[in-house]
Amino acid sequence: MNDFDLLVLGSGPGGQRAAIAAAKLGRRVAIVDRREMMGGVCINTGTIPSKTLREAVLYLTGLNQRELYGQSYRVKDEITVADLGMRTQHVIGREVDVIRSQLARNHVTVLPGTGRFLEPHTVGITGGRDREVKVTADKIVIATGTRPARPETVEFDDRTVIDSDGIIHLDRIPETLVVVGAGVIGIEYASMFAALGTKVTVVERRERMLDFCDLEIVEALKYHLRDLAVTFRFGETVASVERMAHGALTVLESGKRIPADCVMYSAGRQGMTDELDLTAAGLAPDRRGRIKVDENYRTEVEHIYAVGDVIGFPALAATSMEQGRLAAHHACGEPVSEIHELQPIGIYTIPEISFVGRTEDALTEAKVPFEVGVSRYRELARGQIIGDSYGMLKLLVSPDDRSLLGVHVFGTGATELVHIGQTVMGCGGTVDYLVNAVFNYPTLAESYKVAALDAMNKMRHIARLTQ
Repeated sequence: MNDFDLLVLGSGPGGQRAAIAAAKLGRRVAIVDRREMMGGVCINTGTIPSKTLREAVLYLTGLNQRELYGQSYRVKDEITVADLGMRTQHVIGREVDVIRSQLARNHVTVLPGTGRFLEPHTVGITGGRDREVKVTADKIVIATGTRPARPETVEFDDRTVIDSDGIIHLDRIPETLVVVGAGVIGIEYASMFAALGTKVTVVERRERMLDFCDLEIVEALKYHLRDLAVTFRFGETVASVERMAHGALTVLESGKRIPADCVMYSAGRQGMTDELDLTAAGLAPDRRGRIKVDENYRTEVEHIYAVGDVIGFPALAATSMEQGRLAAHHACGEPVSEIHELQPIGIYTIPEISFVGRTEDALTEAKVPFEVGVSRYRELARGQIIGDSYGMLKLLVSPDDRSLLGVHVFGTGATELVHIGQTVMGCGGTVDYLVNAVFNYPTLAESYKVAALDAMNKMRHIARLTQ
């Protein structure tokens, strides 16, 4: 008899949900992670610290209130790293406590240390002491997450040349910053530091950023980032980064030279599988350290599952949680529905972006007709109250059956607002529901009704012309 029915490697969102789901099904469950990394990358170096940092930046800079009180308005004139870190560490501490409490309440055994496969059903755990403890399990879930990828040609020193993990440990706020890579993480940090007054330059080898998002929304974001003095260098590749006495010099292949106090690389993520000894379990990761799984999150070895960032796209905390729950149910032989195809995307830039469904470009390419309904925050009473004159909500509506094909939001509360549209779409609702529904006034949610009426009026106008 094995020590546990289910053993989970990693305590991030996916691992935590897998462990608790299996425990609620009455299984003997254990979870393995280092003491200082309880909650995984999400809690300690990734999602939670970066989003807490964003909230601290918005509050201390008074950025959202400048529309009301003038461009010189600030809550604190000299913002320090200590100001930002104090709130971040408080939130991390509270979140770790919550996770430990949830695991304890559900009788999940916590095994502190680093795990590696010794055999397909056996894992060796090395903790604070040198001695390795062997643990066996019927089923195993790998949820070890990822770390920032570091190009071999770049010499990182975690002070002048850093990755996204290192940026929250800076000893001071840089006056100038180069961000290499205009992906989600790169743009989120670029917007935060720009709001703090740092002169930011973003270098991206592609011709546009966030190409999976709605083009109009991305253009609106670029406009606001340029207003915060962000410089974009699209179609450019970094040739080298030279560390100087007081900063670094980024040399582009085009010959441009960009001096800065700090250079942050945002070059994707690398699966944390190199210490797992996967070959002992009969598995092999790809060159990015990711593990291949089937639709039930089972690997090529029947009793081993993998969830979260370590399996690749979409690599979001929200989807990782659901993957963990579903994998645990399948591993326990319990029936469970598949993950819903409608998954919202949230990007915590300043201002934030969120969407669900398809974009205009995707619909056009697929030759799917659609009508657009738009609501702008400046036309809403709530938008005026909170001082957001730039936000907008866009609905993409099918003129054939009036269903919602996509919902795209830019501005205050975007990542919360999107769930209204997600729910309507998931329940098979139409734009008629939003037209006839009563929303609290004054709220930003009212933007759904305004956008729905806009789309409806356009469709009615076309119908009159074609009669």
